[in-house]
Amino acid sequence: MSDWKKARMQELVELLNRAGRAYYQDAEEIMSNYEYDRLYDELQELERELGITLSNSPTVNVGYEVLSELPKERHERPMLSLDKTKDVEDLKKFVGDQKALMSWKMDGLTIVLTYREGKLYKAVTRGNGEVGEVITNNARVFRNIPLQIAYQGELILRGEAVIGYRDFEKINEEIEDVDAKYKNPRNLCSGSVRQLNNEITARRNVKFYAFTLVQAEDVDFHNSRECQMNWLKEQGFEIVEFHMVTKDTVEQEVINFSKKIEKNDFPSDGLVLVYDDIAYGQSLGRTSKFPRDSYAFKWADEVRQTKLLEIEWSPSRTGLINPVAIFEPVELEGTTVSRASVHNISIMEELELGIGDTIEVYKANMIIPQIAQNLTRSGVKDIPEKCPVCQGQTQIRKVSNAKSLYCLNPECQAKHVKSFALFVSRDALNIEGLSEATLEKFISRGYIRTFADIFHLDQYQEEIQKMEGFGEKSYKNLMDSIEKARTTTLPRVIYALGIANIGLANAKVICREFRYDVEAMLRADEEELSQIAGIGGVIAKAYVDYFADEVHVERFRRLLAELVIPDEEKETKQQIFAGVNFVITGSVTHFANRGEVKELIESLGGKVTGSVTSKTNYLINNDVTSTSSKNKKANELGIPIISEETFLSMVNREGKLQ
Repeated sequence: MSDWKKARMQELVELLNRAGRAYYQDAEEIMSNYEYDRLYDELQELERELGITLSNSPTVNVGYEVLSELPKERHERPMLSLDKTKDVEDLKKFVGDQKALMSWKMDGLTIVLTYREGKLYKAVTRGNGEVGEVITNNARVFRNIPLQIAYQGELILRGEAVIGYRDFEKINEEIEDVDAKYKNPRNLCSGSVRQLNNEITARRNVKFYAFTLVQAEDVDFHNSRECQMNWLKEQGFEIVEFHMVTKDTVEQEVINFSKKIEKNDFPSDGLVLVYDDIAYGQSLGRTSKFPRDSYAFKWADEVRQTKLLEIEWSPSRTGLINPVAIFEPVELEGTTVSRASVHNISIMEELELGIGDTIEVYKANMIIPQIAQNLTRSGVKDIPEKCPVCQGQTQIRKVSNAKSLYCLNPECQAKHVKSFALFVSRDALNIEGLSEATLEKFISRGYIRTFADIFHLDQYQEEIQKMEGFGEKSYKNLMDSIEKARTTTLPRVIYALGIANIGLANAKVICREFRYDVEAMLRADEEELSQIAGIGGVIAKAYVDYFADEVHVERFRRLLAELVIPDEEKETKQQIFAGVNFVITGSVTHFANRGEVKELIESLGGKVTGSVTSKTNYLINNDVTSTSSKNKKANELGIPIISEETFLSMVNREGKLQ
C-alpha cells in the first residue's frame, strides 16, 4: 500500500506541475480549478501520511517559473503563499482573541513596489517566491499607480495587479496575436504585466491594489496593520477593501463580502485574514511555505449535479474550435446556468467527458461556470471532423501542453470576423450592438454566414434573447439598429464589402464616376477605373478582382436586395472642391463630428488627409490662433487656417449647402 501511495504521490506531483506550467506560462488550462484543488489536497494528505515531500512538489514550490527575457532579481524576503481553508470555523480559530483585517484575495499578479525619495524606484513580480522579474517600466503605466508620493524614505509594499472583467472582455476582443483568447483576467493580466514593450501594458488598463506594507523607515504605525493600510491610502495608493473582524464577527463579514462578488468588476478567488497586531503576527514566525500571521479563505464552491446534453463546438477567428458543455439547467450562486466552456480537448480527456454523463458543475470565483468533475466518465467521442460553421476539414493539434481542435479552411466565416466588423462599423453600415465578440458568437452558431444574413437575425430571436449579455431590451435595440441601417448609401455599401485598399473616399469617387449605376460598376474593367482621378492601378485591380468572383457578385446582389438606397444619392453635386485638399483638426460645432465635415468635402470633390503637408490647401480649425502642431506647420508652409464658419461660407457661396 505504501508503494502504491508513493507512486500516486509522484503521479500527482507530475500532473499538478504540468497543469501549473500550462496555466502560468502558456495561458492554457488542462484541468479545472476545482480539479486542481482536489488533487492538490490529495497530494498534501499523502505527504502528511507518508512524511515525504518531493523536491519538485507544488506544495513547496510556489508561483510560476521565470522564463521571460525580463531582468531577474532575488527578493530580499521570500514571498510565501498562504495556508488556506474553505471552512469559516477555521477562520474563527485563527482569529482567536485577536483582531484581524479581512480583505479580498484578488486573482491577479502579485507585485513588489519600492519607492525612494518619493519616487517609484523599482517594481518586481512575485515570480517563484524567491526570484521575480523586474517590470518597473511596465508598472509606471499602470492606470492608478502613483509615480511620486509625499513620503521620502524607502518604502516597500506589496499589492495585486489586476484587469477587471469589463476591460478583459474588451481587450480580449482586440487580441489577434495569440492562438486563442485569454481564458480569464488573471492570464491576461500576467501577460500584460510581463510585456517587454510597456506600450502594450499601457493599453491593457492594469490596476494595482496595495495589500501589505513591508517596510517604511521612521514611521510609527502604532503596531497596527490597519494604520499601515490607511497610511498607504494617504500616500495615494488604492488599497484592497478590508474590514476589521473578531472571532464573533468573522462569519457575518464573510457573508457581507460574498454578497458583493456578483457586482465586482475585479476577479477574486477568496478572502485573506491578517492579524492587526504586527508584533504578535511576526512573533509566530513561518513554516517552510506559509507565514503564520495570515490565512486565506477560498469560497466553498456551490456544486450542482446535472446531465451533459451535448458538446457545442464554437469556432473562432484563429481557427481554434472551442468545446462548450451544454447541460440541463441548474441554479448556481443565484442564477440559472446551462453551459460552461471546457477550453480544449485535453480537459475533455482528463474528465473523460461524454454525452449523457452525470457531471458536477460550479462557478469558479463564484462567477464563471465550470465542470468540477464527471461522475460517470463515458469517454470522449465524436470530435467533429468538419467545422460547424463552414463544414471544412478539422485537425487536432497539440499547442504547448494542450490538445485543441482547429478548422483548416482559410475561407471559414469564423476566421473573417474582422470583415464582418468592418461591415457594421460607423463609416460602413453603422450597426450598433454588433461588437466583434457578439459577431463571433453569432457566426459560430450559424446565425450569420454572409452580410445579408445580418438582416435576418430576427429568425433567432428566442435563441439570442437567451444568450449571455442579451435580453428583451438589448435584442430590440439591436433589431432597431439593423432596421435603421437598411437605409444607406451606395458608397458605404462598397466600402463595407472590405475590398482591399478601397476606403470610403475611394468608394464615393467610383460611385460618382459611374453615376451610381450598379450594373455599370459591376462591368467596369481595370482600364476604366485606372483613369479615374485618385484611383490608380492597384485599387482598380483590387476592385475588378473582387467582382470577378461570382460568389462575391451573388452575395453583393443579395445584400442590395436588403437595402434601401434613396434616389437623391444619385443626384451628384457640383464638384466645387475638385483637386482641393483639406485637413480638419479640433472640435466642430455646426456638425455632429469631423466625419460629417469630411463627408461633405468629399461629396463636393475634395479630399481630406490626416496631416498638413505642402499639398494641403486649407487647414480647418475653429481655434485659428492656437499653437497646435498642425497650426504651426500650416503657418510655416503658408497654408490658410480657416474656421468652420469660413468653410461654410465657401460652400454657401456656391449654393451647395441646403
